[in-house]
Amino acid sequence: MKILIIGGTKFLGRHLVNAALRKNHEVTLFNRGRKYADEKIPNVEQIHGDRNFDLEKLNGRKFDAVIDTCGYLPQTVRKSAEFLKDKAGQYVFISSGSV
Repeated sequence: MKILIIGGTKFLGRHLVNAALRKNHEVTLFNRGRKYADEKIPNVEQIHGDRNFDLEKLNGRKFDAVIDTCGYLPQTVRKSAEFLKDKAGQYVFISSGSV
């Protein structure tokens, strides 16, 4: 599967990346690049951008699934989900504040 993880560099996101890689999925991370930006994760594409302003960096791409691990405000998650609705088969939001 082609999986986009929004966030993915720490906490739950990092575990999801590792699990997806163990299953030989193709993983892309979209995050601000503030945490571990210099750390290269083998076999993972990293796209740096702020989800409030830079979602267009994901134009022209298709994913089987999106896993959103770092949305704090409902309007931010809604904006991401609406932008990606025709670019992904599934959109999963995990509230990391409630894990």
